[in-house]
Amino acid sequence: MEWIPLPIGVENFEDLREHGYYFVDKTLFIKELLDMKGKVNLFTRPRRFGKTLNMSILRYFFEKGEKDNSSLFQGLKIMDAGEKYLSHMGKYPVISISLKSMKQYSYDLAYDMLTKAVESEYSRHWKQIEASGALTDAKLERYLRIRDLKGTESDYADSLKFLSECLYACTGQRSVILIDEYDVPLENAYFSGFYDRMVALIRSLFESALKTNDNLEFAVVTGCLRISKESIFTGLNNLNVVSITNNSFAEHFGFTPEEVEQMLKDYGLEENLETVRKWYDGYLFGESEVYNPWSVIKCETIT
Repeated sequence: MEWIPLPIGVENFEDLREHGYYFVDKTLFIKELLDMKGKVNLFTRPRRFGKTLNMSILRYFFEKGEKDNSSLFQGLKIMDAGEKYLSHMGKYPVISISLKSMKQYSYDLAYDMLTKAVESEYSRHWKQIEASGALTDAKLERYLRIRDLKGTESDYADSLKFLSECLYACTGQRSVILIDEYDVPLENAYFSGFYDRMVALIRSLFESALKTNDNLEFAVVTGCLRISKESIFTGLNNLNVVSITNNSFAEHFGFTPEEVEQMLKDYGLEENLETVRKWYDGYLFGESEVYNPWSVIKCETIT
């Protein structure tokens, strides 16, 4: 096999596909997600198990934008899943935000990082918002205030819900909301001494976007920890939690033994299978045996 670069540190699906990185096909995650029909889906997995890449896959599959992303999925398993699933490709506005940058030593700095993450999404959707001309003057003024980092704390506290309202006004379609690393600001705030303030902010952000939002198609939230429902998901009766104890979705985060064996064959490293199994085969999600993908990829680069 012609040598294919391994995706060390590559978490953007478009980058991975367009630059020809080795890809262990996890696109049937999309099929299983649609079959589950969950309104708000929380996936908890340890670090370095491909959560961010999976969220990127979801964004490029579901998002309706200026660019047709279907070419990124050619040759992948989801393309053989049938029209029932492919009919969702490129259909929705997608709001995608990561909270990983909110790991700061003070509330003010963590809050500033949230405003910048929100600003990035508002800027990303600006062309579509501007071209539609569908927003009232008042909504347009607020949109620009948030985009230009001039909003108040109340502006940002329900900014994801407001963005979905704006996108619905412009497209007539409800939004898919993706929130990655949701637990980072809460874990950090707990150890840094401002947990109560951070919980109040994140609760407002989540409840407005995920609970009382008529413009939500569905949402996917990922993190390492299960934060108590009472803290930030109060009253969110449509929350579907998929943890490491669930059998469903087990093979979509991390590498299965069959995938690891195939990868080693592809790089001519079959003789190292037992060593890799001994070092990295230590995880069980539901009843499925899985390997940490970061460890396996790094192992292959130094073997």
